[in-house]
Amino acid sequence: MSVTNTSGRRKTAVARIYLSAGSGTITVNGKDYKEYFPTLPLQYIVTQSIEVAGVAGNHDVKVNVAGGGIKGQAEAVRLAIAKALVELDPEVKSALRAKGLVTRDDRMVERKKPGRAKARKKFQFSKR
Repeated sequence: MSVTNTSGRRKTAVARIYLSAGSGTITVNGKDYKEYFPTLPLQYIVTQSIEVAGVAGNHDVKVNVAGGGIKGQAEAVRLAIAKALVELDPEVKSALRAKGLVTRDDRMVERKKPGRAKARKKFQFSKR
């Protein structure tokens, strides 16, 4: 029984996963993924790579995820699972690539600049 471990990142969230042959359970930080990600859209994001690859119920996934918000964490888990599935079976890469699941989304929050209210917002202009 081989165990594949990979990591996925999104915004400031980092997910480390351990993928092994099994019954299809997904555990996130010691909890079931449906408990950790309570809404259906987030649960869909987490299982999307497994569904597209067509290996639902074949692998157990153990996830450690930290940083960022809940959506960024879900997307980090999705990327990590996709990378692990490609490592196990390179044949599924084209199907995952078509859905955009093996590309890391590198967009990050723009930093706040000094003398500004936020990253781009300026203080109100006063002519007099």
